[in-house]
Amino acid sequence: MTNPLNNIFWNSLNGHHAHFASGNAFAKRYSKGFSPIVGFPELQQPNFDALKPFVDIDEQFYCGGWTGHVSDEWQLHADASMFRMVWAGDAADINIENDTKIHQQRFPELQLRQLHSSDAQQAVDLAKLTNPGPFGLRTIELGEYLGYFEGDRLVAMSGERMHAAQFHEVSGVCTHPDYQGKGLARRLMHRIILHQLARGEVPFLHVMSHNHSAHDLYLRMGFRDDCETPVRVMSLKYR
Repeated sequence: MTNPLNNIFWNSLNGHHAHFASGNAFAKRYSKGFSPIVGFPELQQPNFDALKPFVDIDEQFYCGGWTGHVSDEWQLHADASMFRMVWAGDAADINIENDTKIHQQRFPELQLRQLHSSDAQQAVDLAKLTNPGPFGLRTIELGEYLGYFEGDRLVAMSGERMHAAQFHEVSGVCTHPDYQGKGLARRLMHRIILHQLARGEVPFLHVMSHNHSAHDLYLRMGFRDDCETPVRVMSLKYR
């Protein structure tokens, strides 16, 4: 059986998230307002002509798993790689009750709650500041998103994005620079991971290859490297 992770963008857009997608049988994207990610059924032969009707001129989007020639109609803004990591840890090692007590003692001013539509702009602003990956105003609709707030201000978040078969992505992990070093993102991720495991899902995530500190953290948390895969940021120059 083919591993759904091997073409996760397409499998998510064509499966659990089909109702969030725009496109056709040859190319799909998350609809405008969501994370600007596109997928193709043939990973090594993406049909960019089929994608054209669904993207605006100069709209930047993420394309994964492909390193082929870029035609003159398209502009390549970034050409990088990322690790795909899959959960291999032990849920018994995550002690939410004890972690919560420690947090409440050390940071009583910070409150944890689920993100709602009224928090969407703050989530986008935090993502723009910290750059955890592609993020749109409607991205928090793709799954469960949790955040730490100081008063009404969102200072850290983590949530879920792509979903194919039993695999569910942990995504949008970021913390405002003024609040880093407190373990907030890790605590949020632990909650997301436990909720996914309780549903019989397998957590996975993506991290840019150059982000060594985050990669090391995820290894310590219980994720393992599944592969290193190309990722590109592209836009349509003209039709």
